[in-house]
Amino acid sequence: MAPSSAGDETTPEVIASPSSSSSSSSSSSSSLDIWKNRIIIPTLVAGIGGGGVGLISKHRKVHGVAKMSATYAANFAIVTGCYCGAREFVRVSRTGKPDDLFNSLIGGFGSGAILGRLQGGPVAAARYSVIFAVVGTTVDYAALKIKPLLRNFYNSLVGDSDKSQQWLKLPEWSPIQVLDEEALAAKRAREEQIYRSVHNLKKEET
Repeated sequence: MAPSSAGDETTPEVIASPSSSSSSSSSSSSSLDIWKNRIIIPTLVAGIGGGGVGLISKHRKVHGVAKMSATYAANFAIVTGCYCGAREFVRVSRTGKPDDLFNSLIGGFGSGAILGRLQGGPVAAARYSVIFAVVGTTVDYAALKIKPLLRNFYNSLVGDSDKSQQWLKLPEWSPIQVLDEEALAAKRAREEQIYRSVHNLKKEET
């Protein structure tokens, strides 16, 4: 038998398994969720809060309400974005656990040092690093404690439909009542019966 030539050799094709593609898509979606929930949304909320602070600032009469609101909103958003970004960078570099407060401590220290150095030199860097570390860790700790309470409250409202309907049910003496389908059908039947009786009575009178 003649040996096969090099051109006849077939190279094995690499076929991507569905599990690998699904795992890559799930990891990308989870990373997007982390960016959205832990960086983008807090930054936007901080910007909105900063705009509200600018509305009640004592400097609004001198510099104008719009300028102060924009200034406070930008500063709050920058500070929050830098802190959240530094915290997530530390989280990815360390254990990857989002609830580890040590990530908040290191991220607040680093972001405060950078922003303080840009703002007022080495002295401000030391002061800002301590402030950011303490405030950021405190806020994250409070969020961890409040989150289960909010989740339980939300589940109590939308978890069981019967319980939520009973909880939201108006008292019998209330002039405003929310009727279900059976009650609406019975009401329509009573109205049609009353209409027929009145219509028949008018016919008999004529």
